[in-house]
Amino acid sequence: MLGLDALASAAYGPEAALTILIPLGALGLRYIGPISAIIIALLFVVYFSYRQTIGAYPHGGGSYTVARENLGVFPSLLAAAALLLDYVLVVAVGISAGVGALVSALPSLQPYTLALCLIILFLIAVVNRRGVRESGAAFMLPTYLFIGCMFAVVLIGLAKVALSGGHPSAVAAT
Repeated sequence: MLGLDALASAAYGPEAALTILIPLGALGLRYIGPISAIIIALLFVVYFSYRQTIGAYPHGGGSYTVARENLGVFPSLLAAAALLLDYVLVVAVGISAGVGALVSALPSLQPYTLALCLIILFLIAVVNRRGVRESGAAFMLPTYLFIGCMFAVVLIGLAKVALSGGHPSAVAAT
């Protein structure tokens, strides 16, 4: 449950980057490396920040707690407001990216896009009302399924590259 932000970013992030860079054509490809390097550097900063927070607050301490104990009331409230906004945006973007991927795979679901988004939002809200431990258990299977699918996509891609000798193959039109 707590990794939804990272999983959603892995799901829609590359597509969003390519959508912005496609109008540049071949020139856009030169920006993929630097953008990826910046994202990886940011992930390292987040990783080391989390390690420090876990070391200082081994029994739990989110942004609100850390800011309140170290910076005072106003910064802690600002951190809490930022977290609430982040949660809302993560859920909105995660659901819309997931439904968008589902609709692209099954175009017959296109008329039901909004209904699918609202149903998924309702299910997430119901599951989250059970508490952190129970909702974490409920989201464990979809999380592992997503990670497994990501590994499968990478392995299939590597196999296709190896079988084609590193040359792209033509896409058959259906």
